[in-house]
Amino acid sequence: MMNLQVHIDQHSGFCFGVVYAIEMAEEILEEQGYLYCLGDIVHNDEEVNRLTAKGLKIIDHNELRNLENEKVLIRAHGEPPSTYELAINNNLTLIDASCPVVLKLQNRIKNSFDKDETIYIYGKHGHAEVIGLLGQTNNKAVVFQDIKELDLPSLPKNLTLYSQTTKSTDKFYEINDVLKENGITVNTNDTICRQVSNRDKELREFADKFDKIIFVSGTKSSNGKVLYNVCKEKNPHTFFVSNPSQVLEEWFGPNESVGICGATSTPMWLMEQVKERIERF
Repeated sequence: MMNLQVHIDQHSGFCFGVVYAIEMAEEILEEQGYLYCLGDIVHNDEEVNRLTAKGLKIIDHNELRNLENEKVLIRAHGEPPSTYELAINNNLTLIDASCPVVLKLQNRIKNSFDKDETIYIYGKHGHAEVIGLLGQTNNKAVVFQDIKELDLPSLPKNLTLYSQTTKSTDKFYEINDVLKENGITVNTNDTICRQVSNRDKELREFADKFDKIIFVSGTKSSNGKVLYNVCKEKNPHTFFVSNPSQVLEEWFGPNESVGICGATSTPMWLMEQVKERIERF
C-alpha cells in the first residue's frame, strides 16, 4: 500500500443548472419509464450511461423532426427558437431544463439583435449553448473561439461582445482589451456564469495543496478543458481522466497527497469512484 492521502474538492461537481436538468429527468423517468432528451443531458459519458440505463433516450435534431406526441427534455445548454417552433408543429411537450443563466443570456442577445447591434460571441464553434445563442440572431452573430480567428483591421468599429457562459473570464477580458487596443468601441457583456468562473479561483487554491491532482471530466466538456488547464497551470502534476480505470498507479509515490476535482458536468459519484480506486493502490 502506498498510503496515499486522497481528498475530493467539495466545490467541484455539477453546477445548479445541471442538477436541475438531471433532477427533472429522473423524476419523469420514475413516472413513465422513459424520456427523450435532445442531445447529451450533460457532457459526461459516465453520467449519460447511468441515465440511459434508467430509460433516457438521447436523440439529435434530425430524430426530433420525426418525433410526434412525446415529451422531450431540453438540457441546460438551451435551444434556439427553431426547436420550440418544431415542438409546436409536432405536438411535442418540451420539458425545458435550460439553465436560467443561459436563458438570461439568450434574452440579452435577442435584445441586442433587435436593436441592430453587431454581435460577436466568444464561444466554441458548434457547442450546444452557442447554437442556442446564435439562434437568437437568426445565425447572424459572429462566433469565434480565439481572437486569432478575427481579422482585426477589417472588424466593424463598433461591436457588442458576449461570451458563452462557461468560457474563461481572464481570456474574455484579454479579448476585450485586444479589440479596444485596435481602436474598436466594444459594448462589453460579461456573461460568464459566476458559479463556473469562481471555480477558477477555488481550483487554483485547491491544486496548490496537493502533490498530485486528478481532474475528472468528460472529454466533450468545454468547461472541463478550461478548469483542467487552470489546475495544470498551478500544479504541473495534474492528470486528466474520464473514469476510474484511466487512473494509473505509476503516477503516485508513497505517502503523497492527492486532490480530486472536476468540471461542472462531473458527477460527485464519479469522483468518489476515482477516490476509491486510488485508495486501493
